[in-house]
Amino acid sequence: MDAWAVPDRGPIDVRISEPGEIAASLPHLLGFRPRESVVLISLTGSSGRRVGLTVRADIPAVRDAGAVARVLARSVCTDRPRGVLLAVVSEAADVDVEKDRDLPHRALVRELVTALARQPVPVPEVLLVRGGRWWSYDCPHECCAPDAGTPLPGGVPQLQVAAVATGMVVEADRDDLAARIHPPAGFDRGAMVAASVRAATECSAAVAADGRDATAEASWAAVTAAVARCRPGRPSAPLTDDETARILWGLRDVHVRDRALQLALGPDAAAAETLWTACTRRALPPLDAAPATLLAVSAWLRGDGAMANIALTRALDGDPRYRLARLLAQGLAACLTPAELRRMIRGTVDDRDVLAHLDAETWG
Repeated sequence: MDAWAVPDRGPIDVRISEPGEIAASLPHLLGFRPRESVVLISLTGSSGRRVGLTVRADIPAVRDAGAVARVLARSVCTDRPRGVLLAVVSEAADVDVEKDRDLPHRALVRELVTALARQPVPVPEVLLVRGGRWWSYDCPHECCAPDAGTPLPGGVPQLQVAAVATGMVVEADRDDLAARIHPPAGFDRGAMVAASVRAATECSAAVAADGRDATAEASWAAVTAAVARCRPGRPSAPLTDDETARILWGLRDVHVRDRALQLALGPDAAAAETLWTACTRRALPPLDAAPATLLAVSAWLRGDGAMANIALTRALDGDPRYRLARLLAQGLAACLTPAELRRMIRGTVDDRDVLAHLDAETWG
């Protein structure tokens, strides 16, 4: 399951005008073009027409529809919505029902509406998006007959405007989004292995000669220097393998990593995200766990749940025991809001223990 939330840093207010606009805007809301997906959109604000938290999942097998519906309903309701709009994105064909035709995935829709009714949360619209058209499952008119549908509206939807304004790039699908942190073209794995060995040797020698605190300060200096090079509008050569490896080994120190978390709250948030992306692309397991987790935090604070989940998957693939990634993955599954995550990170300023805050505040 993926989740998206309106970021808590200067959000752009996006309001719903009609169902077709929401259907057309799903790729810009999610960051990629969904396929065979079910999407739940929280409707908030005084009028109940502001887009809030959004959750997405692959369309489940029929036997799993009830369980998936309950999980999705619980997740979207953490936003305390006034209503929830449902959208099924599927190219599935219409189905035969007693010599008649019906829209696909009706059973899944029924499970979702039932799960939301138990919360209780009203569902003003349930949409099917297919082949450049949209239908309402509840519409009795000819425009929503299985062989009809309404063309998706032309023009530029408000959500697309908001996505452009916040710098979101819409990918063709979720795999293309994940490709953003794949190794770059021409990546020399052997050279990165050698650089990692040199960095490990350098760090070990520094600890023996100068102590852990001095080595941690040197690691932090390497991070801040790299962040400065990644600032928007500042052209610079890419980090070398040795520079990247030194940062990766420095982030193994939890105190350095927790200081790095603070970068997501300040003016260098964009530069830090650029650095974590570059480091994640070139890091070898298990050294990719730290930058991938930091990237997940940066993405989540922007409200980009898809990228956050992809980054956390990369972190846990690299090191399944990496505790911060595991706790964050649980938090995102529970739809931890960007504001709550920001508050937890701020709480580490004094004691530098983000794990304790996540344990105590998220899981009680």
